[in-house]
Amino acid sequence: MHFTIFQTPGVSQFIQLVFWAWRLLRGWKVVDPYPEEARRCVMIAAPHTSNWDLPMALMGAFYWRLNLYWLGKKSIFKPPFGPVMRWLGGVSVDRSKSNNMTQVLGATLRATKGQAQLIVPPEGTRGHVAEWKTGFYYIAQEAKLPIFLAYTDYEKKHIGHFGIFTPTGDVQADIAHIRSLYAHVKGKHPHKFAA
Repeated sequence: MHFTIFQTPGVSQFIQLVFWAWRLLRGWKVVDPYPEEARRCVMIAAPHTSNWDLPMALMGAFYWRLNLYWLGKKSIFKPPFGPVMRWLGGVSVDRSKSNNMTQVLGATLRATKGQAQLIVPPEGTRGHVAEWKTGFYYIAQEAKLPIFLAYTDYEKKHIGHFGIFTPTGDVQADIAHIRSLYAHVKGKHPHKFAA
């Protein structure tokens, strides 16, 4: 995995301070401690209904002192913003092509030494979707890592999590169970989220 803001000496501590001040001013809370078992994991953060979800995820990542990578559509990595997005932990995904991204990301995570978390939005888009994408599940299986269930609740102004989930192999049942945990979480645009 590439070098990011989370590994940049001095900058990470400064951003932590900025987010700490922002949380105080805006009334947001990070309500759960980060579990040690999730030092290496695939992470989902739902609901994903707004462009604000990325800054909120980064805020949680800095609070929890993660080494976070996240998936984003190819278009946001175009010049001049590409290097900045990659430095923020972004990994470009070309949705127009059918490729083996799940296997590549899983193998990369498995080979990565030390702490690493890959955040994958289960909806795959900010728009309303009836079904969640299964990519996060298969990446976790390929990497042999647990799934960390994070959320951002805009109504309560909470960033938190539902703990760790280990895939059983029954994809449909597992995703149905995970979705049920998010049923009462409110995204920035609640009408776009169906748990």
